[in-house]
Amino acid sequence: MTVHILSQQNSVLNKFIAEIRDREIQRDSMRFRRNMERIGEITAYEISRTLAYKTRLVATPLGEAAVEMIDDKLVIATILRAGLPFHQGFLNYFDDAQNAFVSAYRKSTKDGKFTVKVEYISCGDLEGKTLLLVDPMLATGSSLVLAYNALCERGGTPAHTHVAAVIASEQGVDYVVKNMPHQTTTVWCAAVDEELTSRSYIVPGIGDAGDLAYGEKI
Repeated sequence: MTVHILSQQNSVLNKFIAEIRDREIQRDSMRFRRNMERIGEITAYEISRTLAYKTRLVATPLGEAAVEMIDDKLVIATILRAGLPFHQGFLNYFDDAQNAFVSAYRKSTKDGKFTVKVEYISCGDLEGKTLLLVDPMLATGSSLVLAYNALCERGGTPAHTHVAAVIASEQGVDYVVKNMPHQTTTVWCAAVDEELTSRSYIVPGIGDAGDLAYGEKI
């Protein structure tokens, strides 16, 4: 399984990563959402370079032009609610893709532990298609793998899955590598952090992506 860490090469991506981490800039929820969207757009572009293409003829006012066009049938899936701005960045570039959504949450116990529960799935046919499973925070990796399994149970098995995260922990990446189909999965992370706390928060991370984008929940 190939793992790409995009921040290892210098680009404008690093500016957007710095801003979503910055606790002062984070206070502007509109800018936070837009930066998540921008990171989604950059990641979508990088993924687009690895897809299958087919030559198509386009009629211009003066003749025909041969253009290489994406031949994969794409489905963009995200986990509500935190994933929505990141998902929008992918949809801006892959604007003819199908879309899928998973509602999942952490069910905590008194001792601080938690299990991930899936409440709702909306998806079409995934069989033989290319799935882009996008989630801004890849902490333990368990919720993402659970979402993948739930999507496959509902929609069928994709031909290839691209897992995309904004901030991941090393443990989360390792979990995905060990628990996703090895030959048909590629992982893309804007940045990877070393530490994961006992409560499964990424450090230095960014905090709670959903709260930063849409306000604190109770």
